[in-house]
Amino acid sequence: MNIVFKLIEFVDTPVTVDNIATTVTLCKMPVTFQNTLIFVVEHDILPVFFMFMYAYSNRLNYQNCHFAYLQFLKFLTFSIFQAITSSGAKKGDLFLADVSTKLVNKNITTDVKVDTNSKLLTTINIDEPAPGLKTIFSFVVPDQRSGKVELQYLHEYAGISTSIGLTASPSVNFSGVAGNNTVALGTDVCFDTATGNFTKYNAALSFSTSDLTASLILNDKADTLTASYYHTVSPLTNTAVGAELSHGFSSNENSLTIGTQHSLDPLTTVKARVNNAGIASALLQHEWRPKSVLTISGEVDTRAIEKSAKVGLALALKP
Repeated sequence: MNIVFKLIEFVDTPVTVDNIATTVTLCKMPVTFQNTLIFVVEHDILPVFFMFMYAYSNRLNYQNCHFAYLQFLKFLTFSIFQAITSSGAKKGDLFLADVSTKLVNKNITTDVKVDTNSKLLTTINIDEPAPGLKTIFSFVVPDQRSGKVELQYLHEYAGISTSIGLTASPSVNFSGVAGNNTVALGTDVCFDTATGNFTKYNAALSFSTSDLTASLILNDKADTLTASYYHTVSPLTNTAVGAELSHGFSSNENSLTIGTQHSLDPLTTVKARVNNAGIASALLQHEWRPKSVLTISGEVDTRAIEKSAKVGLALALKP
């Protein structure tokens, strides 16, 4: 199976959605449209399974951006997927749900997710185009400004990730970590080219051994300091305890969360936690078949028992 990327350049031909579908499907040749940069993705089983476009006009605006889906339902039906998952949530009178799937072909992994807001989220991962390098393309249809390209590089003692949005004034993200199996130091920075300001700068330090992990994290533009601790009590029963303490410098507020987990058997795990605000939560997770997990969770405010508790149910299915 082959996935081919074609870059289509500019000409002065008017464009419509019907025009695009007819032209691309019939001629199978590089086609150009007015002021629009188009990437066509083809599958060797299907003539065209979907097509997306980023408008890139001479003035770098998105007035001429058009999106077209070609035989997408046929693609969902006949392609070979590694996993299909779904989730749903009810908020008031609204019911929110999504369906996601994954297609793997050699070193290319395509994740497609469709939600109830008629949004299509697509992520394409290309592993090892060069040693240690990974390339990621992502976009949301019909959000014209959601396109993003990310490059990741992994070394034995360091890792770097940088991404840039496909807009006229993009945000540039950089994150990196250096260290070994015991000590690691990392940072995460985001710069907005439109305003010329840093919108995010965080840093973290971690220490790990065979049975414990401790970390110190500086978040929210150095406004929040968080210390966490995780200790494995019994590897045989997967029993562990953990705690997290946070302090906000501007608000002068502290928060503390303590949690634990324990495996009842090799397929069933229980977890519980409580914080200083009196919110207690717990979950029961059971792997009823390989890679398929059923989770039941609940949450209650111990300071307001009269209020209804929250209960959740999740089912993850993987072939």
